[in-house]
Amino acid sequence: MKIIPLSEGTFTIDATKKFVPFNLETDDLQQRPTGSLLVEIQPFAIITSKDIIVIDTGLGFSMPDGTLQIHQNLLNNGIGPLEVTKVLISHLHKDHAGGIFKNDEILKQKFLSFPNATYYVHSNEIKYATEKGVPSYHISDFDGLQNSDQVVLLQGDGKIDTTITYLVTGAHSKYHQVFWIEEEGQKVFFGGDVAPQLQQMKNKFIAKYDLDGRKCMELRQQWWQQGAKEKWTFLFYHDIKTPVFTF
Repeated sequence: MKIIPLSEGTFTIDATKKFVPFNLETDDLQQRPTGSLLVEIQPFAIITSKDIIVIDTGLGFSMPDGTLQIHQNLLNNGIGPLEVTKVLISHLHKDHAGGIFKNDEILKQKFLSFPNATYYVHSNEIKYATEKGVPSYHISDFDGLQNSDQVVLLQGDGKIDTTITYLVTGAHSKYHQVFWIEEEGQKVFFGGDVAPQLQQMKNKFIAKYDLDGRKCMELRQQWWQQGAKEKWTFLFYHDIKTPVFTF
């Protein structure tokens, strides 16, 4: 498998849930509102023998020429958006779901940003996110998924195919899910926002922004120990320094 981090940049986020760009060389975190967290937004592309998979879709920002940023990041790595075959969604918070659709300003319509892909999202997550709404969820980011024939609404825990396993963990948000992708003895793990950074895997850490911070911590410890034994490759969506770690 080939793993490609698709970094959209570094941001701060505070209680307003707004992602504000942050320049690591010139900006001062102390000048941001108290409690601001510094995070990277980093979807991933994974190339297997039969698929090109995108895991989570970033903020949905566009380049000056109107190209969706996640599309440009893929193109920079030699992958066209039409080549993507699967899109896995851990949960529907803005920074993970913003690029699910692309808005066409001329036609005044929105279209799935990967038109040849099958999208996989948990049915309970769509229902809950729609009921919950702002500030954690922007319904316009994902409204319409449940009615598309390109979308598979996952139920419970299970397998998407012989290579992809999913598990609903909750913990960060009520129906957050994680993924394992296995091929030819390699196991890649994407823990989304339950396991967002390498440093959190190595230390006992309870975050106030998680729905159940203690459960998040316990799951990270469990995965870290299992990953060490089985030589997993970890993907970290919010890690500035270490997007990919392999034992």
